[in-house]
Amino acid sequence: MDVVKEEYATFAAAKKILEEAAKTKELGYEQNNALEYLKKFAKLSDKKAAELMEDLGSVAKLKERHKVLIADFLPEDADDLRVLFAHELISLNDDEKKAVLAAVKKVL
Repeated sequence: MDVVKEEYATFAAAKKILEEAAKTKELGYEQNNALEYLKKFAKLSDKKAAELMEDLGSVAKLKERHKVLIADFLPEDADDLRVLFAHELISLNDDEKKAVLAAVKKVL
């Protein structure tokens, strides 16, 4: 298999991609495992995840990978956000944290 392009994808987007691929061909072992995992743990639909990613665009410090992390794990409070960003060089102020948490609550 050749890598055509590489980009970040939410759990919901990855699940949709794998489900589409499963309709046209037989998935490999790793792909089947990934699809089963995503069926269990993808909490948002593809549409809601895209909406959340768009809402998170208002927080300038967040890069694409940060937005995907937030969309996948859906932090409920400031402590959850702190855990998500524990190994990142980014530091959100209180207003930015509130904006992120409000965006998450909006899609739930």
